[in-house]
Amino acid sequence: MANLLYRLGRFSYQRRRLVAAVWALFLVLLGVGALTLGGKTTNTFSIPGTESQRALDALKQDLPAASGASSAVVVKAPDGKTLADPAVKAAVGTTVARAEKLPEVVAAVDPFTSKAISRDSTTGLISVQFDKPADELSKESTKAYDGLSALSSGDLKVVPGGQIVGGPPDVGATEVIGVVVAAVVLVVTFGSLVAAGMTLLTALLGVLAGMAGLFLVTAFADVSSTAPILALMLGLAVGIDYSLFISSRHRAQLAEGMDEEESVARATATAGSAVLFAGATVVIALAGLSVVGVPFLTAMGFAAAATVLTAVLVALTLLPALLGFVGKRVLPRRLRKAAAAPPVEGFGFRWGRFVTRFRIPIVAVGIIGLGLLAVPVKDMRLALPDGASAAAGTNERVAYDLTATAFGPGANGPLIVVVKSGSAAMAGAVVEQVLAKTQGFKDVVAAQPGGASADGSTRLLQVIPASGPATEETSDLVKSLRGAIQPLATGGTTISVTGNTAVGVDVSNKLSNALPTYLLVVIGLSFLLLLLAFRSLLVPLKATLGFVLTVGATFGITVAVFQKGWGASLLGVDSPGPLVSFLPIIMMGVVFGLAMDYEVFIVSRVREEFVHGKHATQATVEGLGHGARVVTAAALIMASVFSGFILVHDPIIKAIGFGLTIGVLIDAFIVRMTLVPAVLSLLGDRAWWFPRWLDRLTPRVDIEGESLRLPTDRQPEKKELVSID
Repeated sequence: MANLLYRLGRFSYQRRRLVAAVWALFLVLLGVGALTLGGKTTNTFSIPGTESQRALDALKQDLPAASGASSAVVVKAPDGKTLADPAVKAAVGTTVARAEKLPEVVAAVDPFTSKAISRDSTTGLISVQFDKPADELSKESTKAYDGLSALSSGDLKVVPGGQIVGGPPDVGATEVIGVVVAAVVLVVTFGSLVAAGMTLLTALLGVLAGMAGLFLVTAFADVSSTAPILALMLGLAVGIDYSLFISSRHRAQLAEGMDEEESVARATATAGSAVLFAGATVVIALAGLSVVGVPFLTAMGFAAAATVLTAVLVALTLLPALLGFVGKRVLPRRLRKAAAAPPVEGFGFRWGRFVTRFRIPIVAVGIIGLGLLAVPVKDMRLALPDGASAAAGTNERVAYDLTATAFGPGANGPLIVVVKSGSAAMAGAVVEQVLAKTQGFKDVVAAQPGGASADGSTRLLQVIPASGPATEETSDLVKSLRGAIQPLATGGTTISVTGNTAVGVDVSNKLSNALPTYLLVVIGLSFLLLLLAFRSLLVPLKATLGFVLTVGATFGITVAVFQKGWGASLLGVDSPGPLVSFLPIIMMGVVFGLAMDYEVFIVSRVREEFVHGKHATQATVEGLGHGARVVTAAALIMASVFSGFILVHDPIIKAIGFGLTIGVLIDAFIVRMTLVPAVLSLLGDRAWWFPRWLDRLTPRVDIEGESLRLPTDRQPEKKELVSID
C-alpha cells in the first residue's frame, strides 16, 4: 500500500499540470451534467413493502384521485367574527376558487361543504387534492400552493399547510460561519496563509465534485432533500481533514530538510495510507445504510459516501500536485530558508505523559462520565417530522398549530383505512364493521366513510386520532387498529391502514428493527479493516468499544436537548419532540466513520513508533505528541463545519448538525486523545498481540511506510508483532 501511494504521490508531483488539468476537466463535465440533467430532490419518506405503502400503491390503480397528495388550507376569521359572516365567507370562496385553479390540483372543497369547521365557527379547512404524489409535484405547483398565504386580508387569515409546504431545507450563508472558523484554525495550525488556503481549496473542490455528481444522479433516481446537506457536511469536514493530515506530514518533513518531491511522495505514502483507511471506514459506514432496506436512506448514504470518496481521491492526487505548485511556500516564512528545524515538544507530548501516568483513574472517570451522559437515551422516542417540528413562523407550523387548536392535534394526521373487496356490497359491509370497531378506541375522535372507486369495491375511511401524528399514543393506535380490524378481512377482502401518519409509524418501526443488523455489518467490516491496518485484535476491539461510549453520550445529549428540551431555546428549538426516525442510524453511521478517522490517525502514528523500536508507553506518548496538534485542528474544523448547520431553521438538519458536533468533540478529545492512549499504555505490548496463524493469513498493507525506510534509517531493534503459539 505504501509503495503504491508513494508512486502515486510522486507521479502527481511530477505531472502536476496534467493532474490539475484532468481534475479541472472532470469538474467542468460534472457541473455541466448537473446543470443540464439534474432533477430535483424529494421531501417524502416511504418504505416499499410496508402495509401503508402497499395500500398507497394499490390506490394508484383503484382510486387514482386518492393516491395523489392531499393537503389543507387553514382559514381563520378575524377576532370577533365567524366564517359565516358575509365578508369572511366571500373571502373563503375566493380562496377556494384560487386553489381550484392551481396547477396539478384536481379539487378544492370549501369547509362549508365538507363540514370542516370548528365548533366556534372561526376556523375551517379547505381540502386540496392534487393529481400526483407530493414528491412528483412540480416546483411551480408547490410554490403556487404556498403562495395562497398572500390571500390573507383583514377579512380572513389564509395559511396553506400539510406536506406540500415542507420543501427542501434552506441552506444559506449561516454555514459559511463554520468554514470561516475552519479557515482560522488552519491558519493558526499551519502558520501559513498559503497552506491554509490550499487545504481549503482542495476540500471545496472535492465538495463541488461530489455535490455536482449528486445532483446529476437526481435525474435518474430519487434523492432525499436531506442527502445534499449531509453530503455537504461530510464533504467539507473530511475534505479539509484529509488534506490537513497529508499537508502536515509534508510540512514536518520539509522542516527536517527533506527534498520537496521526496517529501510529497512520502507524505502521500504514510499519511495518505491513514487517509485511505480512514476514508474507507467512513465509506463503509455510509454505504452500509443500504442494508436497512430504506430507499431514501440508501440514497442518502451512497450520496455522502461518494462525496467522502471524492475527498479521498482529491487528497491523494490533486493535493500532491498542488503541493508541487506551492513548493516551500507551504511552510511559514521563518522556516523556508532553514535547513532543518529542531523538534519542539508541544502540548501533545505533555498530555501524553499525563494520560499514561494517570491512566487508571482517567479510564475510570472517562467511562463513568460518558455513561452518565448516555442516561437520557433510555427515553428516546422516534417519529417522522410533522408540522409540530417545523420552524416557528413557517406556514407549515402555523397551519399545524391553528388546526390543533381548532380541531385537536389528531386532525393534522388522519389515518386512512382502505377496504378492498370483490364487490361493492361486500366492501360496504366490511366498512360498517370497521366503523363499529373504531368506536371502541379511546384515542379515536371521529371516524367517517370517505371516497370509493368507480365500481365501489374499494372504499376509504378516515379515522381522526385524538393525539398528534408524531406522538407515541398515535403510534400505538395504528398498531392496535391494525390488530383489531385485520380479522374482518375474510373472503378475499383486504384491509390496510395508511396515510402519512401510518407511513411515519412504519418507517420508524422499520428503521428500529434494522438498526442491529446495520451495526453488525458496519462494525464487522470496519473491525476487519482496522485489523488489516494495525495487525492487532485488541486495537480494533478497543476502537469499537470507544465508539459505543461516544455514540451513547452523543445520543444522550441530543435527546436531552431536542426531545426533553434542556437548553433547547438556546439552539432555536421552540418545540422539543421525538427525534426524526432516521437520525439515530444516520448519526451512528457518520459518527462511527469519523471515530475511526481519529483512531486511524492517532494509532497509526503510535504503531509506527512502536514498530520502529520504541517501548509501548513511549510509542504512545510519541504518537500522541506528534498527532495531537493536527488531530485537535481536525476535530475543531469538523466541529465548526457541523455546528454551522445548527443555525439552519430546519429541525432535522439542526439536530443532525448538533449531534455530529457533539459526537466529534467527545470522540476526538475524550475518547481518542484521552481514553485511547490511556488504554494503550495499560495494555502495553499486549495491545499489538496478533496470533501467528492469523498473521500468516493477513496481507500486509504497510500503513506505517516501513518498506520506504532506507537501511540507514532503520532502528537497531524492531518489535515482533506476533505472539508465540
